[in-house]
Amino acid sequence: MFWSEEELTMVRASSIYQEIIDQKAHLEKEFLALKPVLDRWHQNIGDIKLEDFMYACALIISRAWRTSKGISLIPFADFLNHDGISEAVLLSDDIKETSEVIADRDYAVGEQVLIRYGKFPNATLMLDFGFTHPYNIHDQVQIWMDLPKHDPLYSSKLGILAKHWFPSSPEANDLNSSGCSFLIREVKSPKAKGKGIPQALRAYTRILSITSHEELEALVIEAAENDGRLARLPLRNTESEIHAHSILLSQFTHLIQERDAAVKVLESMSSLDAISRVAIRKKMAIDLLNGEIRVLRSACAWLTNYCANLSACNGGENIRRINTAL
Repeated sequence: MFWSEEELTMVRASSIYQEIIDQKAHLEKEFLALKPVLDRWHQNIGDIKLEDFMYACALIISRAWRTSKGISLIPFADFLNHDGISEAVLLSDDIKETSEVIADRDYAVGEQVLIRYGKFPNATLMLDFGFTHPYNIHDQVQIWMDLPKHDPLYSSKLGILAKHWFPSSPEANDLNSSGCSFLIREVKSPKAKGKGIPQALRAYTRILSITSHEELEALVIEAAENDGRLARLPLRNTESEIHAHSILLSQFTHLIQERDAAVKVLESMSSLDAISRVAIRKKMAIDLLNGEIRVLRSACAWLTNYCANLSACNGGENIRRINTAL
């Protein structure tokens, strides 16, 4: 939240950019609400500026621990640095009113003891703690999918989404009049079941790809016959199923290209001092974008394999769609 506008452009290709803008706006709104009270205590606490308030909030965000009783500052626990693959975590006992960390391995004398703050992607580590890892196994990408208003079936699809959309879940949120955001995680194997690409996203894309009222009605009937959720199962028309996933593949490919171009620009920037503030923030931006590229590429590999298998089962007639998307 303390990056300059010029520094923030380094992460413009990522959804974290808007998160930072929203975070700063939220804190400014909170400060303005508190300002009248702070002004009444001016003689005791001095003149509190927005920057002071943001700094205090940053201390809490980066050092406080969330327990069942709320947020707590726990002495000594914030000395421990983060390791994303560590099994050592902070454990709190509300009855005994104690907190402890149990080491997950033996440590040599003088060796740094590490714990895991949480299974956080680089985006969260940047926002809340101010650092990143070059390779973060918990990286993820937030993407936004929107229903095009020029779609001839826009009104019908909008009505169906409003009436039959999925129950709220961490995979799909922020549903508004026509769009939704989704979290993509790394897909471990292109031949597996595609865990990492939310089923809700695939379903949303199937709805986007529908081209007739009859197909839309068939989706609603199919949902009623199964678990009640819309388009969770593959479309019965193989060509339509390939088309839906080719749309997703094309979207992911575009996002990779955006991030890859941003990384190339950052890598071309020269830094006189490798430990300067700008150099450190540039490295964080590169770590973030490279992690998102890795996640998106894994999703593309799975989607390509999925479409190719469907096309092979359908006589190979639809392989052109896959090549077009790539």
